[in-house]
Amino acid sequence: MPTTKKESLQFGLMMCFGMVLFMTIYNLFLSGFIEAITLMEVIKEFIIGFLIALTLDIFLVGPGVKKIVSKLPIDKSKKINMVLAMSTLMVLAMALFMSVFGLAISYLHNGNEDNSLLKDYFSTFLKNFIVAYPLQLIVMGPLVRYLFIKFVLKIKCNCNEY
Repeated sequence: MPTTKKESLQFGLMMCFGMVLFMTIYNLFLSGFIEAITLMEVIKEFIIGFLIALTLDIFLVGPGVKKIVSKLPIDKSKKINMVLAMSTLMVLAMALFMSVFGLAISYLHNGNEDNSLLKDYFSTFLKNFIVAYPLQLIVMGPLVRYLFIKFVLKIKCNCNEY
């Protein structure tokens, strides 16, 4: 949907903001920290998570997913195929990377508790993916695409009229 680098950045900012906001709150509830830490700590964790997610999206995951999707044997003329392929691979990759961040935050607040790091990582990844995938497909994806078309592309169209 974005056609320029500027539009891709705007779309990525909107998507990362929404996904990181919901996933931060989800992970705080999941780990029981939502009542144990201050609002400033929540905001700090959100900002750090947002910056990490945006950096991953711009420099690693986004370009990688675009290359993979361009090589997939799907009918690229159908918008739904492209949306599903991009969304699925983006959520999978971002969940893989951001689960490391979530696990680090959890260990920072809770300690390791003598669990296996690998077991904790895969548990964190599965819990994140199970929520992030439907959140992306059902809520954030359609919402961000709507807002992007309504405000970002509308502004672009209005600017060209003058």
